[in-house]
Amino acid sequence: MQASVLRFLNRIATPFLDLLANGASFFGEEMFVIAIVLLIFWNISKQKGFALYVNVLASVLIMGILKAVVRAPRPFVVLKDIAGKRMGTATGYSFPSGHTTTAASFYTSLALLIKKRAFSIIAAIMIVLVGMSRLYLGVHWPNDVFGGLLIGVSISLLLYRWSLQLFEDRVRLTRFTVRYGLIATLTALVLSVLLNMDLIDPVAFTDLMKTLALAGAGFLGFGFEERLVRYRVEASLTKKILRYLLGMGVVIAIIASKALFPPSVYAISSFIRYSLVGLWATLLFPLIGRSLRLFDGEQ
Repeated sequence: MQASVLRFLNRIATPFLDLLANGASFFGEEMFVIAIVLLIFWNISKQKGFALYVNVLASVLIMGILKAVVRAPRPFVVLKDIAGKRMGTATGYSFPSGHTTTAASFYTSLALLIKKRAFSIIAAIMIVLVGMSRLYLGVHWPNDVFGGLLIGVSISLLLYRWSLQLFEDRVRLTRFTVRYGLIATLTALVLSVLLNMDLIDPVAFTDLMKTLALAGAGFLGFGFEERLVRYRVEASLTKKILRYLLGMGVVIAIIASKALFPPSVYAISSFIRYSLVGLWATLLFPLIGRSLRLFDGEQ
């Protein structure tokens, strides 16, 4: 049945549908989600940005663990008549779908935070489009997409109120983020070393290590930002635009710095880059931004 669905989508493929599927898939990808979460965290609401960060990364972390445990092959590996497309985004095992998990968690969380019926409908459509795009592109089975949908929606429904309430309690927020930030960062560091030593499966653990590095450093940044910076998002439109362009420019530069590291340290370089993104987004940029007068501190 699953193979029949993929073969049907492969038969109706056209260059135009390829273009649409690639576009839809992008809306469930790492850089797009990071860009929107940081737009909210820096310029709209720290609390809502934090909630999105927690919900999406918790969903992606569970997804990554399941991928490492189940290790299901992708359709284009099993079915010789299915040619996978957008292969650069098919980096881990198949179950569950990472794009669908990310999209389901991200758009569900946004809908819960915005609380507008029209946006909730748009969010549901986006989740379906991302999931369908992964099937059309031949990089996931229907079960992968359903599993990702279930994880993303369920985790966001479970965590969104808790994450909002946690942010309001500064003492508990700092204690929680520093404790679990350290655990995630140390785990990611160990995985990166094991990966570089070829002691564990890179397909199973590389993406999981990146998620842990991003989550861990970001959590540490959240905790120390509350002590050292405590910036306010309120600012003029011009300042917000400059703030966002500079902040995202550095994020893109950090991710692109992969080219500066030799392939022999691919895993450790990934740990460094994703840790830097998390720390820059939640602590270093607000700290530097205050000196540049892009952020104002709380009174």
